[in-house]
Amino acid sequence: MGQTEAQIGTKCVQAGYTPGNGEPRQIPIIQSTTFKYNTSEDMGKLFDLEATGYFYTRLQNPTNDHVAAKIAALEGGTAGMLTSSGQAANFFALFNICECGSHIVASSSIYGGTFNLIAVTMKKMGIDVTFVSPDCTEEELNAAFRDNTRAVFGETVANPALTVLDIELFAKVAHAHGVPFIIDNTFPTPVNCRPIEWGADIVTHSTTKYMDGHGAAVGGAIVDSGRFDWMAHADKFPGLTTPDDSYHGITYAEKFGKEGAFITKCTAQLMRDFGCIQSPQNAFLLNLGLESLHVRMPRHVENGTAVARFLSEQPQVTAVHYPGLESDPYYARAQKYLGGGGCGVVSFELAGGRAAAEQFMKKLRLGAIETHVADARTCVLNPATSTHRQMTEEQLAAAGIPAGLVRMSCGLEDKEDLIADLSQALA
Repeated sequence: MGQTEAQIGTKCVQAGYTPGNGEPRQIPIIQSTTFKYNTSEDMGKLFDLEATGYFYTRLQNPTNDHVAAKIAALEGGTAGMLTSSGQAANFFALFNICECGSHIVASSSIYGGTFNLIAVTMKKMGIDVTFVSPDCTEEELNAAFRDNTRAVFGETVANPALTVLDIELFAKVAHAHGVPFIIDNTFPTPVNCRPIEWGADIVTHSTTKYMDGHGAAVGGAIVDSGRFDWMAHADKFPGLTTPDDSYHGITYAEKFGKEGAFITKCTAQLMRDFGCIQSPQNAFLLNLGLESLHVRMPRHVENGTAVARFLSEQPQVTAVHYPGLESDPYYARAQKYLGGGGCGVVSFELAGGRAAAEQFMKKLRLGAIETHVADARTCVLNPATSTHRQMTEEQLAAAGIPAGLVRMSCGLEDKEDLIADLSQALA
């Protein structure tokens, strides 16, 4: 059975690396900064992008490439790359096609760190942004575009608001304006949603979360669908459609086609210049997590659903956000795009706001207070005092994150124990 026909679980275990006769069964860790060649001509071909291979781990490493190939197979893309973090993945994915003078349309309901990256840091680089509601109409979304818009960005399931994006709508409008739709698919993972099947062009991940699944290694990934026709919109994307003087005049979209241009440019230019590489050791740990991703995700969803149902019945809880609940405003989208809940993260609001949230979290025994989410152990956070504390009250409200919101990431423990812990902490 070829990789293209294999089910998602088989890809989790087998994709990306096939050992030859007598070769290591597990992906080898190539813990080397550099690679040796017999002649200058051999190495020169690599620098001219005339041959495939490795010369320096800051750009590419065989361990990383095997793991990136697995993630690309899981998402149904044509090429992938690993980065040092999910933040680096989102920055690279956007900056690969944006430059000073460009404009981005983004959902306002995204992770606080990504909001800050786009709204503050990229703005200093001369890249402007218009944020839209994840529930905007087609007309409202269309109105956000400008002549210099170069990308649309959103999250499948937003962290921590747990809004579910209408992927088909955002992709359709992006394409109508001749730009790609980039989506962060960290929370559902390709086990629960494959955005490319719904029209997305570029998919990013913080692999630190469910993909690793054990809180062992920070990392990120970018996957290209291989479907966006850069040459058809050549005037918008000169970095891909005109010669790159820093790489001997190569035109990426011509030389590597729709399937390889984006990731090749991202590696040859951005990884070369910024160096946000994932270490081979981290990539190895990530692959161990990927091998059980299809087994773990249903358990996370099961626990998340059980906890959300329990919390929705408690008088101290004023609201529960979990798209797997029938009462949730995103339930219909979750059924369509996520096959249910999508992940094990539940956000809820306590009567008494920020102070009540802090008291509640202190009383938990199983749920640890961590700036982390989506791992084997249950953890909790009050975003307003941590990940999103750089945002104003107005920005918090726009992102769907009230001050008293608690984000609980349900791990792989028994759901009965999680509910018992919640019960005593609420009491």
